[in-house]
Formats: sequence, structure tokens, C-alpha cells
Amino acid sequence: MAEKQDYVYAVARIRSKELSLFGKQTMEQLMACKTYEDCLRVLSDKGWDVSSGSAEEILAAEREKTWNLMRELISDLSVFDVFLYANDFHNLKAAVKEVCMKTQTPKIYFNNGTVDPKLIVKAIQEQDFAQLPERMRNAAEEACRVLLQNHDGQMCDVIIDRAALEAVLEAGRASENEMLRQYAELTVASADIRIAVRAVRTGKTLDFLERALAPCATLDVKKLAHEAVSGLDAILDYLALTPYAGAAPAVKKSVSAFERWCDDLLTEQIRPQKYNPFTIAPLAAYLLARENEIKTVRIILSGKLNRLSDESVRERLRETYV
Repeated sequence: MAEKQDYVYAVARIRSKELSLFGKQTMEQLMACKTYEDCLRVLSDKGWDVSSGSAEEILAAEREKTWNLMRELISDLSVFDVFLYANDFHNLKAAVKEVCMKTQTPKIYFNNGTVDPKLIVKAIQEQDFAQLPERMRNAAEEACRVLLQNHDGQMCDVIIDRAALEAVLEAGRASENEMLRQYAELTVASADIRIAVRAVRTGKTLDFLERALAPCATLDVKKLAHEAVSGLDAILDYLALTPYAGAAPAVKKSVSAFERWCDDLLTEQIRPQKYNPFTIAPLAAYLLARENEIKTVRIILSGKLNRLSDESVRERLRETYV
């Protein structure tokens, strides 16, 4: 009962925060801006700190603000590990390349993972993979070997990316919350479809696909791999038999259009969760809504900076949560 009461309080706080989420009107206001600087003025009026002037720093600060809120609301953030593993494996990939290739890139490591980036770097430097969580050890060791022996950066990425997907799926399946399970499944399935589509366009082999695709419940990845070797039409024919049949027009158009389709599907799935006040679901839904908001603002700011047409920007804009 105490846990339920904690969630009731947390959800009540989230309800008030949802009022400040950007809706379609705000996104249209940003789209109507003539310049990047005009966009920053709108964001400032909405309470965003734009003093740095840097899009990446502004967006990172908003993401950190969201996680700070979650730290205030609940004592154990491990319930959100399914959202954070992507940061861990990004940091693992960065550490492997930085150490093995003896390079350094400023500000390459992400915060808000479940593992301290310094620990990841230390494990790679010492080649002591036992310092890492079990879910990361094999991928770290194999990626280092591939990079050091074969100088194959692409296969290094494939190894770590698949391990990340497997970790997300495992965390989702271990969750007691249906929304988190759905999130994990959609994350892995959509990544598999993107990999398959890109493989068609780049002429990847069956061996590559079987190494890259992560098994999940809603796709037969062995069949997906074989269809990808045959071409895009074969992939679409297979998707027609899956829960992702509606993605066909987006897949035909572009990878970015498909990514938008997946994000919009997730938004549609999480909206009902705001009405479950006795569970973690409304907080998880808010996290995803904020991430979607940040992603959409990034698209608009990038469009203004690079002077892209409104049409090209709009085709990538996501549905809003509110």
C-alpha cells in the first residue's frame, strides 16, 4: 500500500508537469519561426534555459531536468533501467573506440546511464571485463577483439548495438509493468526493421544480418534476415504478416519516416497510461513524452540551423503526447 501511495503522490506531480508539455500549437509556433534565434526565444518563453545558445546543450539540460524530477519523485530509478541501457551501451561503444583506437572526443559520454562512464573506460583500459555488469561483458570483450585484431569498426558497432537491444528486451520482459514491456518490444522490433532496410540499401550479406538482428517476440528475425537479402519488397511482404504492417508506406519512403512511424505508435500506446495512478506507468509515459518532445525540438532546431524546407522538417515531426 505504501508503494501505491508513493505513486499516487508522484503521479499527481506528473499531472501538473504534463500541463507544460508542448502540444501541436507550440510545435507550430516553433515551425513558424524564421530563424534559429527566433526558436530560442520561444523556448525561453516556455521556461527552457537557452542561455548557452547551443542546441545540444539546451536539449541535454532539458533531459537532465526531467531525470532530476524523477529522482525527486521516486527513490529507486532502477524501474527505468529499460530507458537507460541505451546510454550505457553508447558509452561502452565510445570507450572501446577511444581506448582501442587511442582517440579522444570531447563530451562523448552520456550521463544518466546505470553504469558510471569512468568505470566503463577503466574496464576497457585494463581489459578487465568482470568490472562491467554481466549484460555488457561479452559484448565489450568481443568488440575490443574485433577492433584490435581486425580493425573492423562497423562490426564493433554491430556487436554492441545488438547487446544493447538484448539488454533492453530483457529488462522489459522482467518488468511488472505492461507499458515497459511494450516499449522494450517495440524498441527492439523497430531497430531490427531499420537494420534490415538499411541492409538492403547497402547490400549487406545474410551473415551480417543474422549477426546484427536481435530476436524479439513480434518478429521472426531469421525470416526477416532472409527477406532482406531478397530486397525491400520482400521485407514489406513479410511485415504485412506482422503487427508492423501499417509501417509499409513509411518504410518505402525513408528510414527517418519509419522512425517517425515507430515514435508515433509508441506515443499512441502510452497515452492511456496517464490514467493508471497506482502504477509506475504514468511516470514512464511522461519520461517518454519528454524524450519525444526533446527529439521533436531537436528536429526543428536542426532544420532552422541548416535552412531546411518546412516540408522536409515536417515529415520528421512526431505526434505530441498532449
